[in-house]
Amino acid sequence: MSRRENCWDNAVAESFFKIIKSELIYHLPELTIDHIRVEIFEFIEIWYNKIRKHSFLKSLTPEQFGKTKSKIAA
Repeated sequence: MSRRENCWDNAVAESFFKIIKSELIYHLPELTIDHIRVEIFEFIEIWYNKIRKHSFLKSLTPEQFGKTKSKIAA
C-alpha cells in the first residue's frame, strides 16, 4: 500500500470500474442480481477483453496483446 492520500495506487481499478458503470450498468434496466452478474461477466469476457481496444496496449485488445507477447516469447 502506498501512503495516505496517494491517488495513483488505485487508478487502474478505478478506471476499469468507471468504464463498467458508464458503459454497462447505467444503461441496464432494473434487473435481478443474477442477471446483472451475467451481464458483467459477458461485458468483461467478451467486450472488454476481446473487442475493446486499449490505448495502453497500442490499440490492441488484451486478447490480441497476449497472443503477440506469447509469439515473441516463443
